[in-house]
Amino acid sequence: MRTLRRPPVHDRSVTRMELADLQRRLRDFADERDWNRFHTPKNLAMALAGEAGELVEIFQWLTPEQSRDVMRDARTAEHVRHELADVLAYLLRLADVLDVDLLAASAEKIRLNEAKYPVELARGSAEKYDRLHGKGE
Repeated sequence: MRTLRRPPVHDRSVTRMELADLQRRLRDFADERDWNRFHTPKNLAMALAGEAGELVEIFQWLTPEQSRDVMRDARTAEHVRHELADVLAYLLRLADVLDVDLLAASAEKIRLNEAKYPVELARGSAEKYDRLHGKGE
């Protein structure tokens, strides 16, 4: 088994690409192939779930320790990177088709979660917010 300490970065320009640029490239990719008629919200959401399932499959039978070390094996690391890229691609396409600003939506969701999970109640706990606040007991 060939191992790497850190996976190689094949194209640094892509890793620094703006989210909007990546979304535009994915839109152009679909446009050039006349795939937009297939890129309905339903189909994109289903494809996103399928790709997330493929990512989960890599980790399914690993121990927590093995899952932390998954990127040390070059072939497995490549597989993880490709599945993560597929998940991101479908997420970006779905957001594009639905005209959702993912950065704004993420910032809003972080603010909501900060209120649901105040540090003084949530630190070190995996409890759901309603249990942290003494509800749902």
